[in-house]
Amino acid sequence: MTDLATQIYEVAIDISLVLLGLAFLLTTFRIVRGPTLPDRVLGLDMLTSVAIGFIAIIGIDTGYTLYVDIAIALGLVGFLATVAFARFILARGRTEEDQLKDLPFKNPNEQGQAIPKTERRS
Repeated sequence: MTDLATQIYEVAIDISLVLLGLAFLLTTFRIVRGPTLPDRVLGLDMLTSVAIGFIAIIGIDTGYTLYVDIAIALGLVGFLATVAFARFILARGRTEEDQLKDLPFKNPNEQGQAIPKTERRS
């Protein structure tokens, strides 16, 4: 019975690491791709959550309780970073999506024209 429990434990650790790795790749793609600044901020927040998941799985696998403290500290720092980014977006005013709505046309390839530069509002 002990061998079966050990095998299930090892398989569960491996599956969780693979799923967290996939989540890390998808989140990194969302951060790079965007398209707007709030999307990137949410991606960074999700990246912090995935990192906390990695730390938790490594802590469970090794048995060290120090990893729990590291995960809690990373969660607090990630929360503060998300709040700071949200305040930055709020202070900035307009997002990239709002600026795209002001353009006279949606797709520059349809009309054969270049995208005009919009004036920045202070």
